Order: sequence, then structure tokens, then C-alpha cells
Amino acid sequence: MITGLDHVQLAAPPGSEAALRAFYGGVLGLREIPKPPALVGRGGCWFEAGEGRLHLGIDADFHPARKAHPALRVAGLRAYAQRLAGQGVQVSWNDDLPGHDRFYAYDPVGNRLEFLERRGGG
Repeated sequence: MITGLDHVQLAAPPGSEAALRAFYGGVLGLREIPKPPALVGRGGCWFEAGEGRLHLGIDADFHPARKAHPALRVAGLRAYAQRLAGQGVQVSWNDDLPGHDRFYAYDPVGNRLEFLERRGGG
């Protein structure tokens, strides 16, 4: 029986860790968590927010995820979107999901990200 989702992994090109840390840690405000020592040599970096974890793994044959994406829950979505836009992140609003406000953005290597908040604060 599945009891939950542990993490989502996105790929990134070799040498992109500094840009990923600046974006995911600095711009998005996720907390970087250490990788296990046995995995450090593979490159990449891991982040978390609440119980959700996002792993960024290095792929020598990297192609950005343009359709597949993690969806990140945000409290105060509109203010968060304004903060991201103020830091140069292009925010693209989408109202196709009933009961939610949401927007899409891309990370520095071109991976698609969804940010959403349930209407009514839930």
C-alpha cells in the first residue's frame, strides 16, 4: 500500500548547481537539504518545503521538462507571484483548474513549475 509521495525529481544539466541553488533556495525560498554522502558525487541538489521534497539530479543528456512538472502549494499565491516577478521570474497565470488559483514559471534550466493555492484558503 502506498502511504505518500516522498519526492519529485527534475533533471538539470551538468554544472548548473549554482544557478539551481540561487533559484530554488534564493528566489523560491525552499530549504536546501543535504544529500546522503553516497550520492553527493553525482551532483545536483535537494530541497524541501514542509513535507514535500524536490530533488534536482544531473543528467548529461539533459532536456528540460516542458510539460511534466511538480506543483508547489503556496499560501498567499498572488503576493508570492509578485515577489517572483520582482526578481525577474516570468509568471504565467492559468485558471483552468477549478477551485484553485495557479501560475506556471520555469526554472533557470527550463523545467516547468506549477504554483497553486486552493481558493478560499484551503
